Amino acid sequence: MKIVIDKLLEKNITITTAESCTGGLIASEITKYAGVSSIYPGSIVSYSNDIKMKLLGVKEETLIKYGAVSKECVKEMCKGVGELMETDIAVAVSGIAGPDGGTKEKPVGLVFIGVKFKQKLVIEKNIFNGSRNEIQQKAKNRAFDMVLKLI
Repeated sequence: MKIVIDKLLEKNITITTAESCTGGLIASEITKYAGVSSIYPGSIVSYSNDIKMKLLGVKEETLIKYGAVSKECVKEMCKGVGELMETDIAVAVSGIAGPDGGTKEKPVGLVFIGVKFKQKLVIEKNIFNGSRNEIQQKAKNRAFDMVLKLI
């Protein structure tokens, strides 16, 4: 993670996050490093659909048609948090960390991660194995890997 933060600081690239299943884990990781206030204005932990709609601009139709755990929702979360925080990079995560809540179509461990950097948006569908904490940690780590590839 430090390599990502160092590159962001070096290049003066701003970043923000919209987190659901990771519950602020990415934000917590970012704020472990001194000096990040110059590139990190804050984040939104949008655990409920209501907050996704009110603060991030996720459309109700998107949630009804695709659900909160979908590439469509993560796309809107990325766009919304990036515009709200006015940053170069926006990261969004939504998934099912378990141990309950999974279905055949959307199993425990399904996590969509989106990273928007300027005009480029990359969204990945992941299926992570492990405990709730392990799934959250894997999602956090993958989000940082995605950011590193884009910068």
